[in-house]
Amino acid sequence: MFSGKPLVVRVDDATASDERATLIDDLHVLAQRGVPSIVVAPNPEAARNIVRTINRSANVAVALSGSDAALLPKGPNGIARVQPRILETLTSAGFIPVVEPTAFAVFDSADPAVVADDVAAAIATACGAARAIFFHPAGGVTDPETQSFIAELTPAEALALADDERLAHDLRAAIRAGALGVRAGVSEAQIVDGRVAHAVVVEVLTTQHLGTRVTGGLLLAG
Repeated sequence: MFSGKPLVVRVDDATASDERATLIDDLHVLAQRGVPSIVVAPNPEAARNIVRTINRSANVAVALSGSDAALLPKGPNGIARVQPRILETLTSAGFIPVVEPTAFAVFDSADPAVVADDVAAAIATACGAARAIFFHPAGGVTDPETQSFIAELTPAEALALADDERLAHDLRAAIRAGALGVRAGVSEAQIVDGRVAHAVVVEVLTTQHLGTRVTGGLLLAG
């Protein structure tokens, strides 16, 4: 499925601060199986911490800001056209880019913060990612009407839920980003709890799914 296409993982604060999280181990397992990964951190400090943790066991993590190689140019409503060449160069050489959610603003003295979920969706689209995974403590999406867990959504269904104010704001941001990524060509997006042991390996290397999937396929009523 991947065939050299990257996996994009959007890390949340809960996973980044949980010492028991297995994300780093999972990234090593994927690298051994030829799956290139790009990590989007929740903030610059978390990005540096993730890089340090990875590089304690393998010198493969590289921290990037939005201004590095003009990776994430700032647009009127967030991120303009992503410049993915630096990401492609690093992943093809076996490195794991860890991107902080900042943009490149030509006339600003500092890189402005942008929404990490939007960064992950934009990078996944620009790099032709096979899959994007969004970590969220909720572990997926619960229907606000029925309170039942939703295993799979189409992009249209996901975008409708992203507008539902009964859901948490940060969860809605992840849902929207996943849906827009799939609409733009990413094969699948998943919303999972990154604190679950080996969540990324389960999602990528097995047929099991721990959270809510957003896919481009049509869902038939049962």
